[in-house]
Amino acid sequence: MTRDAPDVLVLRKGTHGVPVAEFADELRERLPDRDVRHARTPSEERELLTHAPVVAGMELDEDLLAHAEDLRLFACAYAGTGHLPMDALEDRGVAVTNASGVHGPNIGEHVVGNVLVFARRLHEGWRRQRKREWRHFRSHELQGSTVTVVGLGAIGQSVVERLEGFGVETIGVRYTPEKGGPTDEVVGFGEEDLHGVLARTDYLILACPLTETTRGLIGSDEFETLPPDSVLVNVARGQVVETDALVSALRRGHIRGAALDVTDPEPLPENHPLWNFENCLVTPHCSGHTPDYYSRLADIVAENVRRLDDDEELENRVV
Repeated sequence: MTRDAPDVLVLRKGTHGVPVAEFADELRERLPDRDVRHARTPSEERELLTHAPVVAGMELDEDLLAHAEDLRLFACAYAGTGHLPMDALEDRGVAVTNASGVHGPNIGEHVVGNVLVFARRLHEGWRRQRKREWRHFRSHELQGSTVTVVGLGAIGQSVVERLEGFGVETIGVRYTPEKGGPTDEVVGFGEEDLHGVLARTDYLILACPLTETTRGLIGSDEFETLPPDSVLVNVARGQVVETDALVSALRRGHIRGAALDVTDPEPLPENHPLWNFENCLVTPHCSGHTPDYYSRLADIVAENVRRLDDDEELENRVV
């Protein structure tokens, strides 16, 4: 290793509009005896990456990876790692960790906020306010509802935790239902199980990763099974829902509404029909934003730098 190589290199790309330099600062606070550097240009990335043992960032493509000669750990700053050259990293013996858990509190709040909007029909109140229209409207109660959460990872668990106290029944859907979970009931992804819970769901929360199993998971058949008074909240990936089927379900009143932080396609084109439904709330993939993002992420990465030195099992390791 060259004398000038950093102990930890932070790549250029940030997330949610927050300068990635703040991430480097958070790491320096936690690793005062280590050389933590932030690459600000493409040439700096290539140069500093050559002998850096630990690299943290959002993305690392194969071209950039080709410059890494001493890389031991890539700390991905996203929870998902499907965009990374995982086979190439594994072939090089590079450990990969993710940011699982960082998004739990903020996305959990985002989901519950949207559920409450539909429960109390606040979007209708906002519409009437814009029209300066003082006219009463009827609302619903969240209490007594059944909330189904697809995906019981850190985000799904955070949603369930924040629903405690609202007097709802919760159902979890996960790959391994035998593991149980924080919900009142847990089922698998089998068609019979899934449709069985959809038929009694008032609020359907999608918080699962995008896989071959979950791609297109909610389509025309599922919207037919959902009760017409149900609400869909998607903070997973847009492709988990078949967009044409969603548009049709909203247009025909097969569901009461939808709150979408992710869409397919994304960004949502200006002329897309989903913009026009008063019962469809769209946010631009921002539920993951939190002022504590880099702080929480730095806790994970700094701990893993220590564990790497001590040859211990890494937190959030995916490879």
